[in-house]
Amino acid sequence: MRYGFKSVTMSDIARELGISKKTLYQFVDNKNDLILKVVKARIKDEEAKVSKIHEEAKDAIDEMLAISFHVNQNLKTINPAAIFDLQKYYRDAWDEIQAHRVGFVFNIIKENILRGVKQGLYRENIDVDIISKIYIGVMLSMTDTELFPYPQYNSAKVYEACVHYHIYGIVSLKGLELLKKYANCN
Repeated sequence: MRYGFKSVTMSDIARELGISKKTLYQFVDNKNDLILKVVKARIKDEEAKVSKIHEEAKDAIDEMLAISFHVNQNLKTINPAAIFDLQKYYRDAWDEIQAHRVGFVFNIIKENILRGVKQGLYRENIDVDIISKIYIGVMLSMTDTELFPYPQYNSAKVYEACVHYHIYGIVSLKGLELLKKYANCN
């Protein structure tokens, strides 16, 4: 996802892979099929990595910070043209990304909030479902090029601001102290 998709040809892809176009077409039907398969594979890989972070985190705040660091590193490698191309020309692949956000990401955030409330790190008076959906809504707005035009707004920087906005909006006093401790460790 270093480049936009529209300008890259199947010949370019075959050449980069060191195979013939004929060989490439043994695995995919066309460029749309290739992009959809790549997006699905990337989503599966991301879900595995985020699930591992979820399982290994010390607490809810550690989990959110680790996930946000991971996502932010990925955002730095994605050319905004690739996002634009997916939205405009490759709707099936874009729909997979959106389904991932409203499914997997929503559930991870909801579980994180429940964990944080249980640990006393997030406020008890949170409507977990609503806050999880607000998080998803904010994340969806990141790809709105009218709201956050590139290069004026860097997606990694926007994402970081969104995560801080989310965490600071839900932490308890105990959670705030832990968040400050984590911030001083980095």
